[in-house]
Amino acid sequence: ITPGELLCLGSSLAFSGLFYYLYRKKTRVVARIQEAPKLQVDDDLPALVSAADGRCLPYVALEGIVLPAKAALTSHYHERLQGVIQKLLLKEHRLVWNSLARSW
Repeated sequence: ITPGELLCLGSSLAFSGLFYYLYRKKTRVVARIQEAPKLQVDDDLPALVSAADGRCLPYVALEGIVLPAKAALTSHYHERLQGVIQKLLLKEHRLVWNSLARSW
């Protein structure tokens, strides 16, 4: 076995291990999302959020009727499906001049 073959084998095993780790990590996230509790949008929801740790409910599915502010979004692929955007957040990062690299 040549050193080049060992290098190829080692890098192949390293990449396989990395991709398997990422696969398992994403599989756990998908399982948590699928097991998320389903809550109704009603008057009890604010009290439930306030009672949770850190006032945050990770991975919950909210069910209920919402009204769009202007017009509902219609799916391009399924004409009967409509949705709304709850909140759109735009975050701009502050640019700082780096005099050493002479770039922003």
